[in-house]
Amino acid sequence: MHHFQRTHHKTVLLAALLALLVAANVYATYSAFTSRFPGANDLYSRWKGAEVFWREGLNPYSEEATLTIQQGIYGRPAAPGEDPGPFAYPFYTVFLLIPLVWMPYAWAQAVWLVILQLSLVLGVGLCLSLLDWRLPPWLLALTFLWSILFYHSARTIFLGQFAGLVFLWTMAALWALKARHDAAAGILLSLTTIKPQMSFLLIPALLLWGLAQRRWRFVTTFGLATALLLGLSFLLQPGWLADFFRQLATYPSYTAIGSPVWIVTHYYLPFLGTPGEVAISLLLLLYLTYQWRHLVRGDDTQPTFYWVLGMTLIVTNLVALRTATTNYVQLYLPLFLVLQRATARLPVRNLLLALFYLLSAAGTWLLFLVTVVDRFEHPIVYLPLPLALFAAFVCARAALKAGSRAARRKGYT
Repeated sequence: MHHFQRTHHKTVLLAALLALLVAANVYATYSAFTSRFPGANDLYSRWKGAEVFWREGLNPYSEEATLTIQQGIYGRPAAPGEDPGPFAYPFYTVFLLIPLVWMPYAWAQAVWLVILQLSLVLGVGLCLSLLDWRLPPWLLALTFLWSILFYHSARTIFLGQFAGLVFLWTMAALWALKARHDAAAGILLSLTTIKPQMSFLLIPALLLWGLAQRRWRFVTTFGLATALLLGLSFLLQPGWLADFFRQLATYPSYTAIGSPVWIVTHYYLPFLGTPGEVAISLLLLLYLTYQWRHLVRGDDTQPTFYWVLGMTLIVTNLVALRTATTNYVQLYLPLFLVLQRATARLPVRNLLLALFYLLSAAGTWLLFLVTVVDRFEHPIVYLPLPLALFAAFVCARAALKAGSRAARRKGYT
């Protein structure tokens, strides 16, 4: 009994300390940054759209709401060629932002940036847990620091991108599946639809696996949670889906860069053009669909399961019609899979991992800085991570197959 009380007191004390640290981080972020330099426009468009809905009853997709967003960002209506900053997210985003719409934007931004920092750190921690990869304390701390400073993470934070939360929800859903908390996994996976371009292939892959493994609670909970989000959205804003697609249809008019496949076929190899883009994208999707056969007979403890999910996340970012380098935080799971396998048998693996953190963080930022034009990313920034991971995964799969064949031959003889 006394042991239980001591453990309970320690847990409460630790929770209080963490809450105090988070609150201090929010206050410091507000004082030093958001109160002086309002930004995070990716958050602002959603925050303002949610605010005018909850406080004024306006349709967040309406022209009036969009003009209000533009006034907040530019101090005037957006000029031709500028990002018009529409709400352009599923309506149920307004439920997520309810706590923030009642405070001034500078405070809402500060809270949101801290939430994104925590999301990235916790998401990476869950990646390591999924892979049963234990790092020494100093290297774990360095890993968490890298998870914030790495280019794709830092950009996610600076822009206030929802990608950080989607990454956390994705890793938490996979962790819940591994722990057999299937209802929680279904709910978490449904939340990732807030940015469907990040999970549009992962969701069918996991549902296929869930059906094959008879994890009915996971599949049904995902369906019910998604139906609840959609149902509440239609109840509050009946025409939201048509408005959402209308805003999505205008997206290409103010974004110049498509998927990495688009960049390769239109920017670096323009003779391939749209036919080449379509052909390569279809080949990647066919290859991925063929690999999904492993989901039917595998379980969540086998290396093949995470290899297939990692490849699913890689192909998602290669073929999505419109992507962003912030979405690449989803690639941290396949990245850590590669790092774990590459360093597993090396005597200085911890030092090599630390060196990787240093070189990757410095290299991606340097690539951005030497190629940036008028504060816009150069297309080349979109290519290194997904292309390198795709090549590494193909090679790793070939090595796994060779090892399996050798083991079978050895057993036969």
